[in-house]
Amino acid sequence: MWLEDKEGVVILKVLVQPRASKNELVGIQGDCLKIKVTSPPIEDRANEKLCEFLSHIMGVKKSGIEVIGGHKARVKRVMVAGCTPEEAKRKLMIS
Repeated sequence: MWLEDKEGVVILKVLVQPRASKNELVGIQGDCLKIKVTSPPIEDRANEKLCEFLSHIMGVKKSGIEVIGGHKARVKRVMVAGCTPEEAKRKLMIS
């Protein structure tokens, strides 16, 4: 499952495609939410861009989004604070 509700925060399972031509929410691929980011996977830049992009989409502060797993992998676990699962699905436009 790409979305979990854990103790007042939402955990997203995200498949990241770095070095894309634009930052973009692709949709569900397998059991992950696929997101393309323009930054390369060097020195945590792709993770930072992912958090910045999700912050913009979700309407939460960047400090409320954190990569909590898979820092050096394409599949990551991302925590989003201040958002319910229903709000996350609506903001990500995924049912």
